[in-house]
Amino acid sequence: MAKVDEMQALAASAEEVWRLIGGYDALSEWHPAVERSVLEEGGRIRRLSLKGGGSLLERLHAFSERERSYAYSIEQGPLPVAQYRSTLSVRERGAARGCEVHWSGDFVPAGASESEAVAVIRGIYRAGLDALAKRFGAAG
Repeated sequence: MAKVDEMQALAASAEEVWRLIGGYDALSEWHPAVERSVLEEGGRIRRLSLKGGGSLLERLHAFSERERSYAYSIEQGPLPVAQYRSTLSVRERGAARGCEVHWSGDFVPAGASESEAVAVIRGIYRAGLDALAKRFGAAG
């Protein structure tokens, strides 16, 4: 099982950031690779249309407004992974100003080496987190 864990400190409150990214269908509003997100099955499934073509079908497993986090899996898609489970969360930074966004995933590489699969997933996470840093400002 491979693992990717990325974090971005932002110069905004956890509440403000969660308002943008906390909706399970909100990925198209902040991730540069996602063109459209459509919820199905009462909000438990999201179908993502990717810029440049391709799509992902993802299933929501856990959601906590109080903890500002959700966990999901990929059911179908072009990524070189299987048994993919991921968590996205936003946390206050305590005494420091701003918040931290954590995005982590566990998966089995499929159709690629472990290092290649890790690089793909890390690239997806960083693209989203970098877009958030550009929007809210990175915190040191």
